[in-house]
Amino acid sequence: MRKTITLTFTCLLLFVSIQLQAQTDVYDALLKTYVSPEGDVDYKGLRKNRALLDIYIKHLENTIPSDKWSSNEAKAFWINAYNAYTIKLILDSYPLKKITDIKRKGRNAWKIPFATVGKKMYSLDYIEHKILRRWYDDPRIHVALNAASKSGPRFVNFAFTKNNIEKELKKLIKDFINDPTKNNITLTKIEVSKIFQWYQEDFTSRNTLVDYINKYSNVKANDNAEIVYLEYNWNLNSK
Repeated sequence: MRKTITLTFTCLLLFVSIQLQAQTDVYDALLKTYVSPEGDVDYKGLRKNRALLDIYIKHLENTIPSDKWSSNEAKAFWINAYNAYTIKLILDSYPLKKITDIKRKGRNAWKIPFATVGKKMYSLDYIEHKILRRWYDDPRIHVALNAASKSGPRFVNFAFTKNNIEKELKKLIKDFINDPTKNNITLTKIEVSKIFQWYQEDFTSRNTLVDYINKYSNVKANDNAEIVYLEYNWNLNSK
């Protein structure tokens, strides 16, 4: 009897895993169709054909993240959820020039409770700060989340999965730090995105900011290099 129950539970987990992958493939197809390799989003095109997004949102609404999931699987799920709901928020408010223009009942875009996951409603802030930052202790999440802005990290045109997330986060943070349109690193001066100022405690929890930058930068700055935070362009990351 115990063997039968164990086998049934294993089959159930396998079924759930297959279902999750199928839904992630839907979201992946959406991103490959409407997000350029440079990270620009075709919001106009998405507004005309929201079917794929609606399918994935329905999946999020009915999926309860399990404590049986691996850390990578859960991290990928919540990043995808944050990014998909950011797209939805912009489409629901389109046309607009900046995500910062969105206001509902006195709340800005990040504080609006509208993102439903597993029958529970969240704000983007809650997903980022109370789930991703709190439970996964990985500053690289800040280059994976869709900031919906020109100065933000490149928005990826693929879905994160438990199998690709480690490799892709490593690539994304390296690409972002070495992107001359977002950061400029020299021996004596580091001009970096305000992301490194806003989330400084994440990037400096184990080392200095210079140490963190040098870990991924092609140019290694001096320990006493001057740090300057660049102006942030909130214009929409649209085509």
